Amino acid sequence: MLKDRLIGFIGSGNMGEALIKGLISSKRLNQNQIIACDKDRERLSRISQDYNIDVFSNASELANKADIILLAVKPQNIDEVIDEINGELSEKKLLLSIAAGITTGHIAERLYASCPIVRIMPNTPALVMEGISALYPTKGVNDKDLKDTAYLFKAIGKVVIIEEESLMDAVTGLSGSGPGFVFLFMEALIDGGVKMGLKREVASLLAMQTVQGAARLAIETGRHLGELKDMVTSPGGTTIAGLSHMEKMGFKGITIDAIEKATLKSKELSKRGK
Repeated sequence: MLKDRLIGFIGSGNMGEALIKGLISSKRLNQNQIIACDKDRERLSRISQDYNIDVFSNASELANKADIILLAVKPQNIDEVIDEINGELSEKKLLLSIAAGITTGHIAERLYASCPIVRIMPNTPALVMEGISALYPTKGVNDKDLKDTAYLFKAIGKVVIIEEESLMDAVTGLSGSGPGFVFLFMEALIDGGVKMGLKREVASLLAMQTVQGAARLAIETGRHLGELKDMVTSPGGTTIAGLSHMEKMGFKGITIDAIEKATLKSKELSKRGK
């Protein structure tokens, strides 16, 4: 798959580099199938050396050569980049965007020519190849383009397809912001351990491995989370004592509300990106 297509990265920041690294290390693509450009000349030089790929200082030149163009720039720079590459786009090119809050409608309105667009929302665990990316394809995206896009992003984790673009805000609230919520929970676990007398480095290892192990157990067994919770909840035991307090303090409701707040904020930002 993708042996006949050249992928061009416009922007090689953390997420762009993570994808380049994932594609090469997983052998999903060869180095000669990847090209990149970035305004940061020093970073671009390092990317070229580290991954042995061709790089360009001009986004328009990259867009001319690439079959698939990935916009990995900050949302405030998206219009400038589109204007720069507009003359090189056509219905034969596939345009991918990971610019947060920028709708496909906004991008399409600025294009001179009709071009299939896929909007993608990855998350930060992609930096260690454990991310999840939500893909929203516009109507002009055919099956091959969608499969190729999914193939690319599976290099940095798992992939889900979103059928309504409005749901990308909920994706942002859950998986986009979610790592921040998990980090806060992990920090609280560590602080709790320290409060009870554990050394911080010991508490940190216990907390991190517990969260990682619990997530992996849920994924690999496929069991309902309630069932897994019951496995460690003995009658009159330590776990039920802690869970009872968490319920009393509204832990689940606070978490649900946090995702709602993040989703609403994403909707607000998306309106600015229309």
